[in-house]
Amino acid sequence: MGHVNIRIKIMPSLSSVNLDEIKSDFKKIIESHDGKGCSFSEEPIAFGLKAVIATFIYPEEKEFEPVENKLEKIKNVSSIQMIDMRRAL
Repeated sequence: MGHVNIRIKIMPSLSSVNLDEIKSDFKKIIESHDGKGCSFSEEPIAFGLKAVIATFIYPEEKEFEPVENKLEKIKNVSSIQMIDMRRAL
């Protein structure tokens, strides 16, 4: 089976939230579900608020919805949004 490249936008609940903690929790969840290669970037939104953009590889044959549900429950995360999902070659 193959893999998919996934990009997710993570919105923190406040501008004062420690983004490194969110990234760490996110990476733990992804890696515990056989995802790998997590990398992060930050995107300024407004008034000091920054979104975290996570990019990683996930097994194509595994369902992703249960992982999304766990990601939404990360402390200090307001919302997550899948930006892109495409098959890795």
